[in-house]
Amino acid sequence: MELRKINIEDAFYEWQFITELPAEENGLENSYHGISYEEYVEKVLPKIMSYEHAENMPDWFVPETIFYLWDGEILVGEFHVRHHLTEALRTGSGHIGYSIRRDLRGKGYGTAGLKLTLEKAREIIPEEEVFFRVKKDNIASKRVLEKNRAYVTGEDDEHLFMRIRKQ
Repeated sequence: MELRKINIEDAFYEWQFITELPAEENGLENSYHGISYEEYVEKVLPKIMSYEHAENMPDWFVPETIFYLWDGEILVGEFHVRHHLTEALRTGSGHIGYSIRRDLRGKGYGTAGLKLTLEKAREIIPEEEVFFRVKKDNIASKRVLEKNRAYVTGEDDEHLFMRIRKQ
């Protein structure tokens, strides 16, 4: 398995992945659900690739790098690494968000992909811990985090807040 940063060479597979994700699932919103390949390549891909070097972005924006998890020639998941936290992210979605293809869930890809993503995140983020938020009823994601040594630091009505030490 390998992580590849979002790129134009894999655009067709990235487009397939992103447009097949539901518009909303487990609190994650996908505003690109169902867009055409042409629109993805011409407008969306350049825009989301620019997020890594957030120039001319609003003050609230946090740079992020997007990685895709590949198992051989199959794109199985997407991982977003936010470079640092704002107060809203500290008590919100945290540093990393991810999704695994529905037909490949429950096969260990989330755990393996998060492990690889954490290696990248340790080089990117300045905080000593990597922050996460997971819905309480999303047992699979909670297990993925725990398998990567996450621990619960708090909760609200709907979510658990978890962290993983960078070490």
